Amino acid sequence: MRPKERRATGQTDLFRARLDQIVDPAHALVKLAAAIDWRFLEERFGVVYDDDPGRPPLPTRLMAGLAILKHLHDLSDEVLCERWIENPYFQLFCGEEFFQHQLPFERSSLTRWRQRMGEERLIALLQESLSVATRSGAAKPADFRQVIVDTTVQEKAITFPTDAKLMHRARERLVRLAKGKGVRLRQSYARVGKIALIQHQRYAHAKQFKRANKALRRLRTILGRVIRDITRKLASRPDLVEDFAVPLSLARRVRDQRQRERGRKIYSLHAPEVECIGKGKAHKPYEFGVKVSVATPLQRCRGGQFVAHVKALPGNPYDGHTLATVIPDLERTVGAEVERIVTDAGYRGHHAPKEKRFQVYVAGQKRGLSPAIKRAFRRRSAVEPVIGHLKNEHRMSRNHLSGSAGDAINAVLAAVGYNFRLLLRWLALLCVWILATLTAASARLLPPQYA
Repeated sequence: MRPKERRATGQTDLFRARLDQIVDPAHALVKLAAAIDWRFLEERFGVVYDDDPGRPPLPTRLMAGLAILKHLHDLSDEVLCERWIENPYFQLFCGEEFFQHQLPFERSSLTRWRQRMGEERLIALLQESLSVATRSGAAKPADFRQVIVDTTVQEKAITFPTDAKLMHRARERLVRLAKGKGVRLRQSYARVGKIALIQHQRYAHAKQFKRANKALRRLRTILGRVIRDITRKLASRPDLVEDFAVPLSLARRVRDQRQRERGRKIYSLHAPEVECIGKGKAHKPYEFGVKVSVATPLQRCRGGQFVAHVKALPGNPYDGHTLATVIPDLERTVGAEVERIVTDAGYRGHHAPKEKRFQVYVAGQKRGLSPAIKRAFRRRSAVEPVIGHLKNEHRMSRNHLSGSAGDAINAVLAAVGYNFRLLLRWLALLCVWILATLTAASARLLPPQYA
């Protein structure tokens, strides 16, 4: 069933005041709510629904507004629900006409809505932010024809992986699952496993690596015993084989993997999609998450350095090989053909589409550089502070959404929150400028004795 979308009725209530009579109409969030084309979002998000009978979903403006506010102000789902109840501007932004004293939704509705929409539909929020920037004068369509492209790492909300912690955690998960399913094990190793983990951590901290390796072998032996014990018990319980398939597979991979071997490894049991990515940073040699491509305009727009495109890239691809998918997605998001792409030296040997191959300029190249290209190279580092803002202020530094789909969704929503924050600042400055202009004009019309 399709959602019952909210429309402004203009009705009044004898016992309640309307929100538009309470809030300041010059507030930037009120201006932003009026500037967003909610009908466009309803059309884009409405394709996931059908006309079958049932309980209607929550309104699109409510859920899309909550997603924007969450990443606009760097809030968790729980804190967002608390702030929404006490903030009339949040409620007005989400389409309410009267102040609500109770949540009209459950906290888990945010998670289900994000999963239902997915990355391909949440891109509409990013497109709408760029449309609002164009309509309000914060940017021009020509600003997005020349872009800077760079990659960063969106880290996952996991602890730093070590072999000892992973094997200890794998044993705990198997023992807990066996207890919940009624599988009686010969031994749980709860006490001796914890002691072996503590010994390994203490010996490693003291640089007594022979003793630390002995404790690590003890942990590996304990995990192997639990795996074999569960495998024997499942022979007489075929109905439980499917429940234990994934935990046993992850536990075997954790037990068999070694520190310096090549290939995919498990770095987290609750997020097995996590990858180890090295970006050459002295303070952080390895980051655990997913690689993300970020594109911004080459020249700064009037409203700020907007994000034109963002995309999660699982598999830790080489930067130059990402342009084959990034450039077509970028042009679909912006709605215009990109004329110039500036990148850093990590994109040498890129695989850009054939028609765009000579429009990609990699830092460090020497041939065929006009003065305009040299000036463009000096602007290449403008993408770095944008990445810093995305991470520190819009929830890209530590992703709490599950799965590979959560990685892609969080990256898109972080860019949406960043763009709408720039628009809030632009609308606030625009309102101040209009007010100052009107004040100056009225002062000129007054007689000298009243001026």
